[in-house]
Amino acid sequence: MQNIKIPILMYHSIESMPKSTVMRSLHVPPRRFDFQMKMLKLLGYQALSLKNLKPYLDGKKQGKVVGITFDDGYQNNLINAVPILLKYNFSATCYIVSENLGLSNTWDLDKGITQRPLMTIDEIKAWLSFGMDIGGHTQTHTDLTKISIKAAKREINTSKGDLENTFNTQVTDFCYPFGRFNELISDLVKESGYLSATTMERGIVKSMTNRFMLPRMPINHRTLPHLFLAKILTNYEDRR
Repeated sequence: MQNIKIPILMYHSIESMPKSTVMRSLHVPPRRFDFQMKMLKLLGYQALSLKNLKPYLDGKKQGKVVGITFDDGYQNNLINAVPILLKYNFSATCYIVSENLGLSNTWDLDKGITQRPLMTIDEIKAWLSFGMDIGGHTQTHTDLTKISIKAAKREINTSKGDLENTFNTQVTDFCYPFGRFNELISDLVKESGYLSATTMERGIVKSMTNRFMLPRMPINHRTLPHLFLAKILTNYEDRR
C-alpha cells in the first residue's frame, strides 16, 4: 500500500470574538483563517472536503493534499469561511447536527460556552452550492458513549437519512460529537453506510489509519502562524 501522510484540520467557528468570550479558543478570526489558507496554497497544498479527500486516503490518487473540516455547522462558516475557501479554490466538509438547524450550540449551554447561530436549511443549501460538502454529527450532538446502543444507532442513522433527504446529497462522512467514541460506536457508524469518521485524536492520517478513527489537527484561536506551520510541516501533532 502507498505510504500516505495526510493532515486533516479541525475548525469550529470562524469569527472574531471579544477576549471575555467563554472558550474563545473555538473561534478563529477570519483574517487568521485567510492567512492559514494562503499558507497552504503557497506551500503547494490543495485543501479538500473529506469526500474529495477520499481517493487520496485510499491511495488511488497522489498529491499534496490536506482535509478541511468544520464541526457543528456555524453560520459564520458560510459567511466568513466560504469566501476565503473560494478565493483559494479549496473545499471543506461541515459536520451538521441535524436537529439543530438554524438554532445554536445548545449542547454547550451547561458549560456556559457562548452561543453562536448555526446554519439554517437555506444556508446549508448555499454552503453546498459553493462546492462545499456536509457530514453527519448526530441528531443532537450527544455523547454516543453515554447512551444506549439503540439510541446511539438512532442518532447516527436518523441524522444521516434526514440530512440526505433534506439536502438531496449523499452524506458519507461522520464526526463523533465531543470526539468521544469506542470500537462499538465506530462499528455502528460503519454499518450505517458512512465511509469515514473523524475524531478529536491528534495526529496525521497514515496508510494504516482506521478510516473510522481518523485523527485531526485542532486549529483554534491560539494557533498562531509559527504553530500552524509546525503542525503542517513537522511531526508536531504526532508528538502530542
